Amino acid sequence: MNLTFASYNIHKAVGLDRKRDPERILAILNEIGADIVALQEADRRIGRRESVLPLQHIEDYTPYRAVPLNQRPDSLGWHGNALLVRRAIKVAEAAVVPLPVIEPRGAIRADLIAGGARIRVVGMHLDLSGLRRRHQLRAILAHLDRCAGHCPTVLMGDCNEWGVGLRRRGGALSELHAPWRILSTGRSFPSRRPVAPLDRIIVSPDWWVGACGVHHSALAARGSDHLPVWAKLDLPKI
Repeated sequence: MNLTFASYNIHKAVGLDRKRDPERILAILNEIGADIVALQEADRRIGRRESVLPLQHIEDYTPYRAVPLNQRPDSLGWHGNALLVRRAIKVAEAAVVPLPVIEPRGAIRADLIAGGARIRVVGMHLDLSGLRRRHQLRAILAHLDRCAGHCPTVLMGDCNEWGVGLRRRGGALSELHAPWRILSTGRSFPSRRPVAPLDRIIVSPDWWVGACGVHHSALAARGSDHLPVWAKLDLPKI
């Protein structure tokens, strides 16, 4: 079984032209063509915190449906984190992952059934503080340890880690000990001229990595301040 995963901080659908354009974000998602997508900053931060991507537009103009994680009637996810899956993929379970926070950050987890296999996906948006990011990653790993049963797992989102090789130099990503693998998707921020790999995809050892990278189209270059990252993953038969 092969699946394409993608992560995208959509900046509340506000592009570099300072216009909020949900249809542009949906077009970018269609360009990527992933099977499972983690979104960050998918909800407004104040007021009713409604989704910046209308649910009806997602259903009408994309092959996706939202994993039911919203804690407010008009939100798409939790603290702006949302998961979209192709309609053929079943949602077995979904939950908010509690994180120690100062800023309004968060993480979400879903167990999905794809191709007859159960897989686990975490979408996350980590803090600007390096120490807080480290605590948040520990909380995510502890949450996964408490989940029932082993599943091939993918973690993805905006990790706010600026450097390359931070796992070796003691950054927050050093919490992800082997056999977790941090994929080299590339630099995703800022979108016009990316210099930092803020957005990451991390996989358990169950997966074979076919390819990974940054989606850098003309639309994506102006749709948000981040570029989407993606990975094509295969799950070998056991």
